Amino acid sequence: MPEWIVVVEGSGLSKHSEIVAWLKADHTLTHGFANGIALAFRNRGESDAEDDLVAVQYSGAKAPLRPIHDGLVAAATAFGADVEAVPKKTGVSLRRSKQFALIEVPSAKRVQLGIQLPGEPATERLQVGNAMCSHRVTITSVAEIDEELLGWLRAAYERAR
Repeated sequence: MPEWIVVVEGSGLSKHSEIVAWLKADHTLTHGFANGIALAFRNRGESDAEDDLVAVQYSGAKAPLRPIHDGLVAAATAFGADVEAVPKKTGVSLRRSKQFALIEVPSAKRVQLGIQLPGEPATERLQVGNAMCSHRVTITSVAEIDEELLGWLRAAYERAR
């Protein structure tokens, strides 16, 4: 990654979307890799405070749940270059122009994904949420990040304009 940061610094670009487009066009990278590099470039020089917030959330008995978090962030950031994963003390907000999802780890047994889908009927899996998100989905393994869940997440992303 440090080598890619140097390459991007040499481009003179600073906007996330421009960097992603340039990496894809000039370096034939996939969107996911280009987005990851652009995020790393944008966050260069910052303290590791955001990484520390996520590390603390997934420490101890909650550590085995970190791949679920990472899978959700990877899926969401693949929707578009405008997605930001913003760690907070108790969760990670997924934002576009506004928050469309919230990843939290309330126990050592599950990750809770809050999703903004007002008006969407609740189901056994897509449950009624709270003030932060209209719905929530409980996830206990990476295998549960399936097409149904990704469909709800994408719909929330698309509404967050």
